[in-house]
Amino acid sequence: MEKTSPSIDFAARFKSIKACVLIPTYNNEATLADVIKGVLEYTKSVIVINDGSTDGTAGILAQFPGLTLINFERNRGKGAALQAGFLKAREMGFDYAISIDSDGQHFPEDIPVFLDAVEKNPGALVIGSRNMDQASVPKGSSFGNSFSNFWFWAETGIRLSDTQSGYRLYPLKKLSGLKFFTNRFEFEIEVIVKAAWKGIPVINVPVRVKYDKSERVSHFRPYADFGRISLLNTWLVF
Repeated sequence: MEKTSPSIDFAARFKSIKACVLIPTYNNEATLADVIKGVLEYTKSVIVINDGSTDGTAGILAQFPGLTLINFERNRGKGAALQAGFLKAREMGFDYAISIDSDGQHFPEDIPVFLDAVEKNPGALVIGSRNMDQASVPKGSSFGNSFSNFWFWAETGIRLSDTQSGYRLYPLKKLSGLKFFTNRFEFEIEVIVKAAWKGIPVINVPVRVKYDKSERVSHFRPYADFGRISLLNTWLVF
């Protein structure tokens, strides 16, 4: 996938569909600045949710005074961070929010993929589908995604190639009437299942992914978080 030409007026495209970018972050000081810089190449409408970071995150964010910033005093979880971002984005008049992780695994250059998708599928919830077969992808991540894909199909009848990617576009207005009960990684499952139940189209688009062990810090805890996801799926099925 080639890098998009900077001559394209992405600011106008973001404005036309009333979209912003959400960056939830927790202790990703090694990668956060590059992610923000990459996103700012496409839009200045950026909301960062600092989920109680205890590293140098505050100092990094101070270098970007134009951002809209939400600060949690303590770590509350990715789901809580995203929901706070949704609320703030709606208050600011946005209809869509693209979420991108701050750990460096996503490419900001893939943002146009989401703009293309929502322009062709207005109102859809769009999930970036990663190539989970590439050598750098941890086996646990690949298995977890396959497991999640199966349960999403069992709960909704919809087959997707990637249900765990955090690189997404959310239709804020359509999600506003839904109630959610989870606050951590399992929220990303709950939101797409409930969106599908509400009749919101949930679709995949291809994106790239990078797993660099030298700088990427993941806060996914395999046993605790996988256990919560399993409990959530059991509850959703019944």
